[in-house]
Amino acid sequence: MSRAAIDQPHVQHQVQLRQRLKDERQHIIDDFRANGKPEKLLRGLRHSVDGVLADAWQAAGLPAGTALVGVGGYGRGELFPYSDVDLLILLGDPPDALTQAKLEQFVQLLWDLGLEIGHSIRTVDECMSESAADITVQTSLLEARLVSGSQPLFAELQRRYAEAMDAQAFFHAKTAEMRLRHAKYEFTPYSLEPNVKESPGALRDLQVILWVAKAAGLGNSWTQLAIRGLITRQEARQLMEKEYAFKDIRIRLHLQTRRREDRLVFDVQTAIAETFGLSSTGQGLEARRASEYLMQRYYWAAKVVTQMNTILLQNIEAQLFPQDSRPMPINPRFNEVGGFIDIALDDTFQAEPSTVLEIFVLMTERPDIKGMTARTIRALWHARTLIDESFRANPVHRALFLRILQAPRGIVHALRRMNDMGILGRYLPNFRRIIGQMQHDLFHVYTVDQHIMMVVRNMRRFTMTEHAHEYPFCSQLMANFRDRWLLYVAALFHDIAKGRGGDHSELGKQDVLEFCRDHGVSQGDTELVVFLVEQHLTMSQVAQKQDLSDPDVVKAFAGLVRDERHLTALYLLTVADIRGTSPKVWNAWKAKLLEDLYKMTLRVLGGEPHSADRELRARQQEALATLRLFGLGPQAHEALWKQLDMAYFLRHDASDIAWQTRSLHDKLGRDTPVVKSRLAPIGEGLQVTVYVKDQPDLFARICSYFDRKNFSILDAKIHTTRDGYALDTFLITDEHFANSYRDIISLIEHELCQVLTHQEALSPPLRARLSRMSRSFPIVPTVELRPDERGQFWLLSIAANDRNGLLYAIASVLARYRINLHTAKIMTLGERVGLFTL
Repeated sequence: MSRAAIDQPHVQHQVQLRQRLKDERQHIIDDFRANGKPEKLLRGLRHSVDGVLADAWQAAGLPAGTALVGVGGYGRGELFPYSDVDLLILLGDPPDALTQAKLEQFVQLLWDLGLEIGHSIRTVDECMSESAADITVQTSLLEARLVSGSQPLFAELQRRYAEAMDAQAFFHAKTAEMRLRHAKYEFTPYSLEPNVKESPGALRDLQVILWVAKAAGLGNSWTQLAIRGLITRQEARQLMEKEYAFKDIRIRLHLQTRRREDRLVFDVQTAIAETFGLSSTGQGLEARRASEYLMQRYYWAAKVVTQMNTILLQNIEAQLFPQDSRPMPINPRFNEVGGFIDIALDDTFQAEPSTVLEIFVLMTERPDIKGMTARTIRALWHARTLIDESFRANPVHRALFLRILQAPRGIVHALRRMNDMGILGRYLPNFRRIIGQMQHDLFHVYTVDQHIMMVVRNMRRFTMTEHAHEYPFCSQLMANFRDRWLLYVAALFHDIAKGRGGDHSELGKQDVLEFCRDHGVSQGDTELVVFLVEQHLTMSQVAQKQDLSDPDVVKAFAGLVRDERHLTALYLLTVADIRGTSPKVWNAWKAKLLEDLYKMTLRVLGGEPHSADRELRARQQEALATLRLFGLGPQAHEALWKQLDMAYFLRHDASDIAWQTRSLHDKLGRDTPVVKSRLAPIGEGLQVTVYVKDQPDLFARICSYFDRKNFSILDAKIHTTRDGYALDTFLITDEHFANSYRDIISLIEHELCQVLTHQEALSPPLRARLSRMSRSFPIVPTVELRPDERGQFWLLSIAANDRNGLLYAIASVLARYRINLHTAKIMTLGERVGLFTL
């Protein structure tokens, strides 16, 4: 009989198993799409794979003393549509050659069946050794489940595992692991693209609770934890509901993307929302996407899980690490227990509603207190409903809230705890409306409430010496600012009216005005806070969109802020606001623009006339002093400077003037281009200067070169000398500059010079792909063309989705119509870009 004839039954069996697995899987998924029952799908997929694995195991002919064990999520009894099937092949003894061959054939069969498996082959001794060395292995074995094979061998593994389990060490390891994971996600569940499995407040946090509870012998389900008194039955129901919701979303993510995808990325949010029957509503400023409804539900669920995670882990820790729990009185209403603040009586909050705010005041006054006891957190969570209109109108409560904002330390922690526990949103009803609200402006990466918390945090960091190196100028200004708490109020209200329709600055101004009046803030302080909320976008717009070399621009801004106190407060809020949008939005160039505007405005407010002649002389004198340090002769600058007009000196810093003079003083009138580059003095990117006989399409040609190199242009200063030479300066960035800037400088100086020398025909702009985020939230491009205030130039403003080659595409259109640029300002906010040409 031929080998083919012998193998034929095995091939047929494999085909049958594969088809069975495929048919059962499709039936289970179809049923979920029709009926929407997550647990039924998870169990159904697990049962289907169990059956196929058992048949394959029996057919493999492995020795009787071996076992097939499910571990991890599969061992727990759940299988998501595209998750791996985690398996342990458990051996009584190390395999001989025949057994090893059969094991390899078995594993290959599983892959041939279309199963995505993660597998290990170990003896019981090896399992125990690996478990002791690796917390991940120890965790996966905690949920081990026999699929097929030797029951006695599996029982031995369970016995030895239980004997070796150190519940205290396991608790420490898993909570430390959780903190590291939370740090990866910046300790917030409110990212605009959360990971439904790994983000804080998501599925993994729920699993950590059950893991440490099971390891401690306290239960393996929410119901069992409630029976043990670790949570109430109502809390158990809440956790089951949230777990159900997260599993439902994760299943739909897998089915929508057809892969193991756990991130709720923008691309799929709307599609996922629609599978829940959610739809977009409203129009214009009142419009809300279906995805917004989905994400707000997600964030509220994550908030509940975050609170319950804290409560349960504290309760489990108390069971594992009994301590001296004798209360040390703080006052008649609160005690300190083991470094945590605790209510004196179970009904403390109900008996004296003011204690709902008093506890946060105490925590700002007692930095030695680590947090709240689980009992207190639970009681406070339920007491949030005490905050109603009469509570908010109580003068005692208003005074307590101001004490939190005026505290010397702990303000950010207090506000974040209040937000997480639902206290802040009930005390400030309009704040509650923005909890979990998404922002589709392509540069905010947090929900509105979390962005506000980040801005308050940034304000607070300006006051802390340990963070002075991050914002030296802001720290210096904050050190001399009286009544800093007013800045925290402005930060708290600056975006509170987002999503209400209309101008959120104007609506927020009304909100903060009402707050100040209700809380007895003085008229002068109220005026400052109202001004900050109303004008919180103005300084960044002036700095990034207008020509700061124009004295009238600075004079008009000085007229708006009126005095140094308003200017300083607006500057601090602006920096904190921009830095609180996204780690990618802030850069040294924006910092310099804002600082320049601040200093120029301060001089005007101080009575120093901001005249062009005075500024020109000051910059020239400073540039000459720098040139003398480089050993240039006293007349070396004259030939170049005679060809430069006032606009050049007003648009360039003294350091730029000195560098360009030093580079070009002996190269004037050349027929060949001169290209010089250096590290930008502002600390970010490269500065590139081009000096060449003016030629058609010069700006477009330079942009084309930078485009081909994938360099981003942050700023462009375009100038033409009196004798017809172009003197253009660009600020460019690239993520690789820091590692090889010397080579890149040499490359740019050589290649760009060649490009300008040959003057080849411009290539058509490439149709670059938009980023994933820009595709999900496209911006309708806007173009505005208007004359400037003096009627000398036309101002062209363009706003669009950012992409590679955008500036070159714009420049080639301008070149086609023979439009010359006087100067250009580029402002990038995340995925959004603005170009302002003058």
